[in-house]
Amino acid sequence: MDWSYWLPLVFLGLLGFAMTVYVILDGFDLGVGMLMPRAKAEEQNVMVGSIGPFWDANETWLVLGVGVLFIVFPKAHNLILGNLYLPVTFMLFSVIVRGAAFDFRVKADDNHKDLWNIAFMLGSAGMALTQGWMLGRYVTAFGTRPLDYLFSLGIMATVPAVYVALASCWLLAKTEDRLQKKARQWANESWWLLVGCLLLISLATPFVSNSIFQRWFTFPNLLFLMPIPLLAAFCLIRAKMLLRRENIWQERIWQPFALLIAALVLCALGLGISIFPYAVIGQLTVWEAAASVPTLAVTLIGVSITVPCIIAYSIFAYWAFRGKATTLTYG
Repeated sequence: MDWSYWLPLVFLGLLGFAMTVYVILDGFDLGVGMLMPRAKAEEQNVMVGSIGPFWDANETWLVLGVGVLFIVFPKAHNLILGNLYLPVTFMLFSVIVRGAAFDFRVKADDNHKDLWNIAFMLGSAGMALTQGWMLGRYVTAFGTRPLDYLFSLGIMATVPAVYVALASCWLLAKTEDRLQKKARQWANESWWLLVGCLLLISLATPFVSNSIFQRWFTFPNLLFLMPIPLLAAFCLIRAKMLLRRENIWQERIWQPFALLIAALVLCALGLGISIFPYAVIGQLTVWEAAASVPTLAVTLIGVSITVPCIIAYSIFAYWAFRGKATTLTYG
């Protein structure tokens, strides 16, 4: 077996898996933060309670993804982070503000609680916006044309729309009574924004990158790859049909959230197909960016232990704190 060929592909799959899981898990709790301005004070406490047991662990997947990028693909790491150091710095600042606000808002008195709530909202929005900008710059291979920057702005708007839609469906399943009805309303409203952004970005992407255009719009690739966007569209339409039902909280309460997750997984698959075999489109292939085989082999042993532990812990946490959310309190 040619380890120099297969090991970079294994880690590319792991990196894609980690970042997809991060977008799904941390996405909905960032979306909850962005939705808080639309809720009353007592509803905000329940909303924070719905993500309290999970939000810190969800960010573990981001740490894993960055760690894999740094160790396994050092050349790509240097190139990507070198072009994105400002948004990365801003995202880290947002992480700090959001983490501090999450803890301090629970203990703050009435005179300061609103301040920490605002900090939590701004930190959540800041993370979502910077992640969108970074993804846009990555897809455009850090191009400097006006179209490249315009496309990045479009992605910057799309990522918060995705997170808000996820959060709305999460709250629909995790809350009750008036807040649950509000969550259904938010989900119906955010669905249009989500679909509109995804549609515009999907149409624009082939024109931003010629390699992506060649990958998707030449035969026979078009026939083989078309099921991916069609299945994603089906998931989104089905979610909307369920959200329109007045009695959705009586049955199939988790289906809209699951359908959005399925659509995002398909989008991630489409992105992976679009950029393969590049670590940085048009600049570095996966094999050019990879570390030496001994480094990859040792790292593989480490992730073979840590990744199953992270997965097991995440499953346990979501199982242990299943059911409806309550107000988060610290004793």
